[in-house]
Amino acid sequence: MSTLQLVWKNITQQLGSALLSILLTAFGVAILVVIYITSDTFEKQLDNNSKNIDLVIGAKGSPLQLILSSIYHVDYPTGNILLSDALQFRDNPLVDLAVPMSLGDNFKGHRIIGTDSTYFDLYELEIAQGSMWSKSFETVIGSETARKNNLKIGDPVHSAHGLAENGHVHDEHPFTVVGILAPTGTVVDNLLLCDLASIWDVHDIAHDDDHTHADGDHAHNHESHDHEHNHESHDHEHNHDDHQHTTDAHHDHHDHQHAEENAHEHEQDTASVQVVKSIGDDVYKSQGLEITSLLIRYSSPAAISTLPRMVNQSTAMQAASPAMETTRLFSLLGVGIDSLEILAYVIMLIAGLSVFISLYNALKERKYDLAVMRSLGAGKTKLFTLVIVEGLVITLIGGVVGLLFGHLALYYISTQTGQSADFIQALAVSPTELLILVIAAAIGTIAAILPAIKAYNTTISTILGDK
Repeated sequence: MSTLQLVWKNITQQLGSALLSILLTAFGVAILVVIYITSDTFEKQLDNNSKNIDLVIGAKGSPLQLILSSIYHVDYPTGNILLSDALQFRDNPLVDLAVPMSLGDNFKGHRIIGTDSTYFDLYELEIAQGSMWSKSFETVIGSETARKNNLKIGDPVHSAHGLAENGHVHDEHPFTVVGILAPTGTVVDNLLLCDLASIWDVHDIAHDDDHTHADGDHAHNHESHDHEHNHESHDHEHNHDDHQHTTDAHHDHHDHQHAEENAHEHEQDTASVQVVKSIGDDVYKSQGLEITSLLIRYSSPAAISTLPRMVNQSTAMQAASPAMETTRLFSLLGVGIDSLEILAYVIMLIAGLSVFISLYNALKERKYDLAVMRSLGAGKTKLFTLVIVEGLVITLIGGVVGLLFGHLALYYISTQTGQSADFIQALAVSPTELLILVIAAAIGTIAAILPAIKAYNTTISTILGDK
């Protein structure tokens, strides 16, 4: 009978204690797998999503909440800001790129982002299928959004109000998929992108369309007033010929004054609702329109200390640094992660202690079997190896089971997070897992050394004589 067969037979004879050791090892390994893979992928995602973003400008509130909602899309925004106030920083010499972004709707948990073509420059996005949007209610979607929802070019997409999946569906304003992005490994893979006007239109927020209607109504009212005024002027001329010159002079003055008032009103209307949109340059000028945030990329290191202070002190908005806030986030999470890591190693040490107790007690019951093996020609090294391999096999089984438990836990966690925050890849295998498995095997081997030494020192005559 080979060594492995003997080990398996011994494990089945002490199945209860062996299972306890296996489960303890499995729980320790599972916790370590969840900690290491989650923290590793989370850190990589944070770096990938914020690598080109130096500053986020948004409404007053929690800076961390602003960063989480605008870059990682795992929180609700702090509020809205005026588009005109935000875009004043686009021409700042310290700013290389300023990207407006508007939130408010989602599609089956995937957030819909209103923005312009500068968003593609910021994240270095490429369209794998289709093309860029050319009008409102056309959308370019991320690769994961397309894969998870089986979407293709030309498919309609009905947005739901709010950032929760169960919001009110806007059936009257369907989007059309016109492009699918190439995979990026960032949160953009789980988003839907469209122009800003689509976000305003779906919520019935007036912009340049109202400007057209306002001009038409204004012209119509002006013509009606002129017609009515000319009719009165004609009657007045017919009935009062002797006052014609005086009346005409009065009407000329009134028409001039009325024209000036209309021109002033037209200028105000244009300033309040005009939105200039260009797919190439994406230039927006407006008053009254709102966005969620503005993503900034610096043009100079001097902006690091200057621009955030300028925004926070001289405007009603706030500026938040992704680098500072993610560092603060990791410092908050670090205590909990370190505590869980220590707990996992303590559990694995307890598993090693369980292996030691199990093997040590088993030797008392097997001492006559060991003596018989010695009398049949088995050497001391054979008995020593037998016990070491038994401890190794128990912890290896526990380690493999722990890896399975860990990935199942990761899969469950990934199903509970929003579609826009698909950070965890439950099926990905990390090189750290091999190290964890080696640590588990080492603990089992160390725990088996003392029982193995006891088996090595087995004396045939003493044991058989006692019997």
